[in-house]
Amino acid sequence: MKRGFKVAVCGKGGVGKTLIAGTLARLLARRGFKVLAIDVDSNPNLHSTLGIAIETPLKPLAYNEELVEERTGARPGGWGLFFSLNPRVDDIPDKFSLVSPEGVRLLVVGMPKAGLGCLCPQNALVKSLVDHIVLARNEVVVLDMEAGLEHFGRGTAKGVDYLLIVMEPTIKSLETARRSITLVRELGIGRVWGILNKVRSDEEVEFINRKSRDLGIDIVSTIPYDDNVVTAEMAGVSILDYDSNSPFVSAVSRLCDILLKDWYGDVPY
Repeated sequence: MKRGFKVAVCGKGGVGKTLIAGTLARLLARRGFKVLAIDVDSNPNLHSTLGIAIETPLKPLAYNEELVEERTGARPGGWGLFFSLNPRVDDIPDKFSLVSPEGVRLLVVGMPKAGLGCLCPQNALVKSLVDHIVLARNEVVVLDMEAGLEHFGRGTAKGVDYLLIVMEPTIKSLETARRSITLVRELGIGRVWGILNKVRSDEEVEFINRKSRDLGIDIVSTIPYDDNVVTAEMAGVSILDYDSNSPFVSAVSRLCDILLKDWYGDVPY
């Protein structure tokens, strides 16, 4: 069997990328895979989709000043200091991860503020950590990326096997996806798939499919608008815990099967 694959999920804010990333990770774990979920968003909330309850707000590793200083040799904000660009990170996923009910391990990395620039201790830690997870670890990895395009400039999606660009059935969302594809082609990501979320009608699907072909976007999964998602959020629970047979969950389950069949040549469970 091939090694575990790495999936990055991106999209502009509000399209549902975190909900899709978390649900996908849990469904893969329910199918028997060892899954590591990485929250690279500067506003991390992947834990709630994974069904992980926390008492206090999570502090992303990018903002953990003690850890950054320990691993890089420089405290964040210490301009002019020398620091390691290749800090040790191999033990971090096991030491700092949380565990979901299905056994998904969650690592809340966060994203350093854009104004810090690329040459700062926080970015050195985040880049080394994500590179290690994507390139050296063998389990299935699902990355919930920063909303927008910032992460492509920092290269944190480089090396993943699949990039899922989540879109809504709007021209603005398609335009964001088009700009994303232009950037990711430079990173050498082999499989870039469009995921159309919050679809209400066949007319929307037809319209987006026509437009996406013109833009060179391959739509591989269509996820319907589901009132259960809103109800679950109002109740403060994950959609998978609220209704595991909802239209949204069923569609993400089909996406899970598409990924497995594409990677392994079959659905291995």
